[in-house]
Amino acid sequence: MLKLNNKPLSYDRAFTHADIQYPANWLRLSSFEERIALGITEVADAPSWDQRFYWGVDNPKDLAGLKTQWSDTQTAIAASLLAPSDWRIIKAKETGTNIPSNWKTYRAAIRTACNTRQTEINAVADVPALKELFFGNAEIVKTKEQQKTDADGNGVVDSDGKAVMETVNDLDSPNDCKSRTGNSLAYTYLIMITLIRPILFSFMKSEKVKFLILDLLKAYAKSTDNDVDDKVVAFVTAGLFPIK
Repeated sequence: MLKLNNKPLSYDRAFTHADIQYPANWLRLSSFEERIALGITEVADAPSWDQRFYWGVDNPKDLAGLKTQWSDTQTAIAASLLAPSDWRIIKAKETGTNIPSNWKTYRAAIRTACNTRQTEINAVADVPALKELFFGNAEIVKTKEQQKTDADGNGVVDSDGKAVMETVNDLDSPNDCKSRTGNSLAYTYLIMITLIRPILFSFMKSEKVKFLILDLLKAYAKSTDNDVDDKVVAFVTAGLFPIK
């Protein structure tokens, strides 16, 4: 922290000293010697803490209360994701029609993600672990369904001769299927993509979805510095909207 006459100074903000107005970029462009000559000193920043989890430095909030708060947040997020498709459930019950399987899968995935997150919340032992769960490093590992095997490596079947399946980590998946994220926001994006992907594929024939795909590709192409992505966009455009 920089101080002048015992008052804090902020980068990129103009200030006045001895009736002289200094521009907003002065602190960034000035040398150490120039600051000293003006009487500017540098002091250690005051200790800070995450007010979402702590009352003060090394003073965590009540763990049980935090667990309830963050668990309720997961419920609210799940409810907001389910709400837009609630009408489909109501319509199916009132008209006696079937709910499309893709919407059943989507809604079940939301509830599963919510329940999993709440289980993780309830399992943490202290406040630092709770904060780490949401804002620390998260490892997302792709899973797959495969038949269970016995001690001899033979496939396990039930009494009807059907294979008994289990969910395991997909260790043979490409490296990009396992990623470390800097915070839970990326974890949330991955969950959203997982949920939305089957919906998009189920409506691939829709003109609106095709335009959405093109808009996403064009936005990505603009963010790169090569023309390869532009050629990909042109190729996909020709495939989705062939000239007749």
